[in-house]
Amino acid sequence: MLNWISAHEQYIYIVILMVFLGIEVIGRVPSVLHTPLMSGANAIHGVVIIGAIIVMGKAESDNYVALILGFLAVILGTLNVVGGFVVTDRMLGMFKKKKDK
Repeated sequence: MLNWISAHEQYIYIVILMVFLGIEVIGRVPSVLHTPLMSGANAIHGVVIIGAIIVMGKAESDNYVALILGFLAVILGTLNVVGGFVVTDRMLGMFKKKKDK
């Protein structure tokens, strides 16, 4: 395990830096822009789904780890996209004027 960490030390630093940068960027987004930002993030997750499908298609048929991880990425990415758009739709529905009956 320590050999793997030392071999991928630069990647680990980049991931840690991305986490802190993401927290700073998202933490400074005004609440008015939250809904459009979430819609954009959900659209980007569609790219993740396509990437997972491509990885699964190029994986060896006996590489069960890649196939299982790809399948999980497709399922979880789909749930994220659908759930995010449902939440965004509900949030936008709160701003619509109510019709009189």
